[in-house]
Amino acid sequence: MKIIFLLFGLLWGKMEAAVVATIENENPIIGILAQEQSYALENRYPGIYKSFIAASYVKFVEGGGARVVPIWIDKPREYYEDIMMKINGILFPGGATWFNQTNGYSEAAEHIYAVALELNDRGDYFPLWGTCLGFELLTYLSANSREHRAHCSSQKQPLPLDFFPNFRTSRMFSHAPDRVIEILQRDAVTPNFHQFCVTQENLTEYGIADQWRVMSDNKDWNGFTFISTIEHTKYPFYGIQFHPEKNLYEWIYNNNISHTPEAIIAAQYFAQFFVDETRRSDHKFANHSDENNHMIYNYESTFTGMLGSSYEQCYMFDDEVDYVKVNSPGDAARIFQFKWGIFLTFLIIQISHLA
Repeated sequence: MKIIFLLFGLLWGKMEAAVVATIENENPIIGILAQEQSYALENRYPGIYKSFIAASYVKFVEGGGARVVPIWIDKPREYYEDIMMKINGILFPGGATWFNQTNGYSEAAEHIYAVALELNDRGDYFPLWGTCLGFELLTYLSANSREHRAHCSSQKQPLPLDFFPNFRTSRMFSHAPDRVIEILQRDAVTPNFHQFCVTQENLTEYGIADQWRVMSDNKDWNGFTFISTIEHTKYPFYGIQFHPEKNLYEWIYNNNISHTPEAIIAAQYFAQFFVDETRRSDHKFANHSDENNHMIYNYESTFTGMLGSSYEQCYMFDDEVDYVKVNSPGDAARIFQFKWGIFLTFLIIQISHLA
């Protein structure tokens, strides 16, 4: 028996070492692109904020084992070039904005996409991920920013994935556990919330069918077929039309979002997959201070679900938003106030224990 356990231990040690050897970056940091304040949020917070990031995307990335840096909109290309050399990938979130809006989500993504192409072309691995609108944005950018989407009706629609025969040879699904594939094929666990779709005909019509590999499709409420998972044939760019972050972190009632154990297992796979892709990037900040000053931890989330938003929580940013400045007087004052607040809290707790 001891020999059996010893052999098992040796084999496990070799397996563990092999897994560790494939992970180059144990501290991945992923950027999430902000977008224009939605009409719904603007109605609830009129004239206060310019852009936002739904907190469920932040949790999605963190749940996969990475940290998050917010990526601002309405910045020059130089900003995106600089920040992308410090992080290991970018997520384009879903939402409700138009691609033809200036100085916003899609214009920022144009810069990001162009820089990502250049990085990967010179062997500097830099993954992109698009969810729902972000998935549509990837194909839009691939089509030279030409509107190519079809109208469809897939609101509050949970679906199993209709996989193509060779989907298991894709990067996205080649190493997916059988349990995950079984759930995705069998159960209606992928939450769909979109009025636009991308079809294989769209890809062909706009001359980008050879750039994208389609792994699955689905049908909307009216039987219209749309692409549900996709990956670039050359670059580490991935898109899904559904919302795994909603399975994990959105709890708005009557939205038809599955929170079963099976749904959670399947949703978590996509977070883990993308984060593991970003581990192949060795970009990093110059120092820990600069790294800390860029983290999403510097910003507060708001309980927007209480006011009827489709998001439970959001990070919302005003016109003047920026990263924390290193060694600035304002930063020093903020840190002093923060530490003083901690000290006072500690003091009050100690006094209450003595009373």
